[in-house]
Amino acid sequence: MNDFVQLSLAASVCTVLGALPALLFKHVSHRGKDILLAYAAGIMVAASTYGLIPSALRLSNLYVLTAGILLGTLMLTVLELYIPHSDPDHSLSNSKGQDPSSNGGPYSLLLMAMVLHNLPEGLSTGVSLASGDSDLGWLVTIAIGLQNVPEGFLVALFLITQGTSRKLALVYSVLIASTEWLASGVGYLFAARLNFLIPYGLAFAGGAMLYVVYKELIPESHGDGNEIPATIAFIIGTITMIGLTTLLG
Repeated sequence: MNDFVQLSLAASVCTVLGALPALLFKHVSHRGKDILLAYAAGIMVAASTYGLIPSALRLSNLYVLTAGILLGTLMLTVLELYIPHSDPDHSLSNSKGQDPSSNGGPYSLLLMAMVLHNLPEGLSTGVSLASGDSDLGWLVTIAIGLQNVPEGFLVALFLITQGTSRKLALVYSVLIASTEWLASGVGYLFAARLNFLIPYGLAFAGGAMLYVVYKELIPESHGDGNEIPATIAFIIGTITMIGLTTLLG
């Protein structure tokens, strides 16, 4: 349990660590933003396809894996459709002081969007740490931590460019990190108490993460004419996680 608390907290805190450098910036180019998003997407894809999904298949079978992935996809689809939220416009082109409700939604809706995005990340951390596979737990925790850094940076930078104070932007980052940590706790307790559902949980988290990548990160990273550098960043992010998977054995 102590390992879970420390590792899951470390992964969540990376959101705040990523937000800290954003406090020093007023602007990041479209290309820089797209590269960060694509790199995070590559990490998440590799964490799913080289960590969560193979582990779920090893512990169960193709039918369980398919059911879990589809359930994860379905849950994110339902949440996206029925929970009010507004994704941030990562173009970062608005003038300082503009009302965020005009291009990215009220702060409460932005916070809800980030909660939806971080839900599968937290669940995947918790379930992987409860699986009893220490290598998988470390791998997923590192993956989530790595992708939380650019995510935290971009969200904080978006808020600052919309006229939010640096102090309030940091507070929002802490709230987003806290929701992910709570989600990891739910995933851990759920998997620890119902061990037979761990394969479903791993596949569920993998499917949910792939949904976020394809629904949000890839379209956003390819919307400003920077497809080639974004694609290269995606591949580098994927290679980073494959390398970590190999090192953890």
